[in-house]
Amino acid sequence: QVQLVESGGGLVQPGGSLRLSCAASGSTFNINTMGWYRQAPGKQRELVAKVTRGSSTNYADSVKGRFTISRDNSKNTVYLQMNSLKPEDTAVYYCNADRWGINYWGKGTLVTVSS
Repeated sequence: QVQLVESGGGLVQPGGSLRLSCAASGSTFNINTMGWYRQAPGKQRELVAKVTRGSSTNYADSVKGRFTISRDNSKNTVYLQMNSLKPEDTAVYYCNADRWGINYWGKGTLVTVSS
């Protein structure tokens, strides 16, 4: 089993920045891809960004150039640096880890972008 704990969400004004962190614990060996998904009210959960163990990254078009995902394998932690935040980025952000084809999820952290 893999446990994921997110942190770093909160309220920020449009144009501001936030950094999310997600720490994995438990059976962390052989975790391949880690990533961030988000779910806004009334919408489906969507991919924001993901990074493989080898640091290959993939981003949703809506966040390209604004968000940066990174990973510290020694700490089993993935980060999401979010800049130039927009009201439409408001959502619950979930951390995800893929280990041997099994997906694990954190409980989520709320990001609210509002003036």
